[in-house]
Amino acid sequence: MIFDLHTHTNYSDGLFSPKEVVDLAIKKGLDGIAITDHDTIDGIEPAIEYNNNLVNKIKIIPGIEFGCVYQDEEVHILGYFIDYESSKIINLSKELKENRINRSLKMIDKLNSMGLKISMEEIKTLTQDDYIGRPHIARILIQKGYVDNMEKAFKLYLNRGQPGYVEKKSLSIDETIDFIHELNGLAILAHPGVLKNKDIIDYCIKMGIDGLEAIHSKHNKKDKDLLLEIGRKNNIIITAGSDCHGQIINGEYLLGKYYIDIDYIPLMKRRI
Repeated sequence: MIFDLHTHTNYSDGLFSPKEVVDLAIKKGLDGIAITDHDTIDGIEPAIEYNNNLVNKIKIIPGIEFGCVYQDEEVHILGYFIDYESSKIINLSKELKENRINRSLKMIDKLNSMGLKISMEEIKTLTQDDYIGRPHIARILIQKGYVDNMEKAFKLYLNRGQPGYVEKKSLSIDETIDFIHELNGLAILAHPGVLKNKDIIDYCIKMGIDGLEAIHSKHNKKDKDLLLEIGRKNNIIITAGSDCHGQIINGEYLLGKYYIDIDYIPLMKRRI
């Protein structure tokens, strides 16, 4: 069973609705996907409800992607098979959403002070359910002609250390892993190949991470080979995902280009 285990909808910073993500997955011939929006579970139910009414259904794994900060570096952790109806995750999602709004207001103030005139009202035209992330701010900067593309928006203004950046409130790595486990989920270190400090991988393993996302759209062969070896040595799960946000990259959508055969991951196959 071929799965893309890292997809985003417009309930976080993706461009596609849950329905459109499911439709694209079917078009790409996938057997299943994981919905892994940043800090929110709101896109899961719409995807499942739409999928349940289809004749040719796919499998949908309920998931989430949390962002942590460790040693001044962003560390993302995916949670799979989470109990997305739990009051714990519902309440945390609401809290994280409020934190994101407050953070975005501070970032807007910083950008305005530099002469980049954008507003919360403009940003909200791009969002679903008041979810706001840096990619939304970046898209407005592009629309208004301040930058040419997303990469420049982050490099010049929105990355850590740049003048428009504001740190977000988040759980620590160990708190995030423990929280996912409390939700009966599996915790996977997302795109570890992009980490500058690879010692963070060992730290996550010590903290009880269940696996690594070895195959990812931002990983090269060297990254993949290193992560596969780390996974084998530590006897942890290896996963794959496109991290599709809906943009066309080199003429096609990322969804379905980076995948894993769930049949080779017994722990996940049993859950499905």
